[in-house]
Amino acid sequence: MTEEAVDVLVVGAGISGIGAAYHLQKLCPDRSYAIVEGRKDLGGTWDLFRYPGVRSDSDMHTLGYSFRPWTDPKAIAAGPTILNYLHETAREYGIDRQIRFGQRVVRADWSSTDAHWRVQLRREEDGSTSSIRCAFLFMCSGYYDYAQGYQPEFPGVDRFGGRIVHPQQWPEDLDYAGKKVVVIGSGATAVTLVPAMAEKAAHVTMLQRSPTWMVSRPSVDPISTRLRRRLPLRLALRLTRWKNVLLGMYVFRLCKRKPERMRDLLLGGVRQALGPEADIATHFTPRYNPWEQRLCLLPDGDFFEAINKGTASVVTDKIESFTETGLKLQSGATLDADIVVSATGLQLAMLGKAALYVDGERVEPSRTVNYKGLMYSGVPNMANTFGYTNASWTLKADLTAQYVCRLLNHMKKTGARQCLAPGPDTPLLPWVDFSSGYFQRAADQLPRQGSVKPWKLNQNYLSDLLAMRFGSVNDGVLRFSR
Repeated sequence: MTEEAVDVLVVGAGISGIGAAYHLQKLCPDRSYAIVEGRKDLGGTWDLFRYPGVRSDSDMHTLGYSFRPWTDPKAIAAGPTILNYLHETAREYGIDRQIRFGQRVVRADWSSTDAHWRVQLRREEDGSTSSIRCAFLFMCSGYYDYAQGYQPEFPGVDRFGGRIVHPQQWPEDLDYAGKKVVVIGSGATAVTLVPAMAEKAAHVTMLQRSPTWMVSRPSVDPISTRLRRRLPLRLALRLTRWKNVLLGMYVFRLCKRKPERMRDLLLGGVRQALGPEADIATHFTPRYNPWEQRLCLLPDGDFFEAINKGTASVVTDKIESFTETGLKLQSGATLDADIVVSATGLQLAMLGKAALYVDGERVEPSRTVNYKGLMYSGVPNMANTFGYTNASWTLKADLTAQYVCRLLNHMKKTGARQCLAPGPDTPLLPWVDFSSGYFQRAADQLPRQGSVKPWKLNQNYLSDLLAMRFGSVNDGVLRFSR
């Protein structure tokens, strides 16, 4: 039997993989490609998460694709709506016909002699294996473990008589109507779950060890609404996208340069929403500065509204142990619960947990250095999509796909069969300057970054736009060979 071969193998059929396929079809139409996806359907994150209220934590004008603008007036969109958008995009451009579902990459071997990757796949249905060869490996598998989220070991958990669930494995049969619910956590998932569950539950308590920065924002962008009334739709959507890009960059810059001013602005918004009697200092004033972790976005202030209605509340404390009827806290207080939702975060899984080998030697991502935020030093003909931590994921995913296409076209034009970023001679730093728990727990798995470009990881869309869309591919750093 002849082993199948393609020019480019895209791994993952989520928002990154579908975008990568579009750009390959448009910018490299003479190159063959295939997409392998371990799950039974496309959509990635938006197919996986099914918990109540699941939605975007970025506006859809920037989380949506530049080539297929988001047209729904609701910019902070529900998960099923986003999933439908991805399905429509894949169908419209024929990308869905290139996806092989239920096939997970377990290993990829690069041969410098043959200038190709041999990628081993495992069928999820029966565990059988197959392989496919490709000249370029494009990893679009996200950054966290789809199999399971992060679950701390809580003392006494076996004593609890109710039900404990994790948002990443939300059970279809969970009935929380009229029940007392405790949501453990304070991140984006927790602040999404609380108001959504509070619509049916008897009461929902968010139990947090420490507060998170929160900001309310209209789910329907009023500026976009006005632009739509006065301009052609596509122009209005393009202007809205750029307005949101620039506004996000401005807010991030302000957080870094004038953190005290941003603290005052954000806390002022919380006080205005909750009133003077709310204990802002205890429950809503984080120990860190804004944008050292992602801001939690509250569409239409739904989280604050649930608190004002009395259907939800916040408790800031630590868990001493579970009890038969709920939780005992270190302060001595107790929380009764029928259901406990452990919204305790993600587990990172770089490259979809696939094992990489270059000429027989195992590649440890933590021993590599990032190049332009998409390639690893010492690993030929491979790119990995990793979006911004301070802005929409898709902004960086689009730029990454466009750069990969430019790289492939340069290699074809010059006859090069291999491109490689060598190890840099520069002081090394952690890959991301982010204090979120899921990054800190996986620090030993992540590549490093350098202190100067192109080894330094940008968190700036405009800078990346200039470098990746218009900068020279042959920059004197990448090494090309035949």
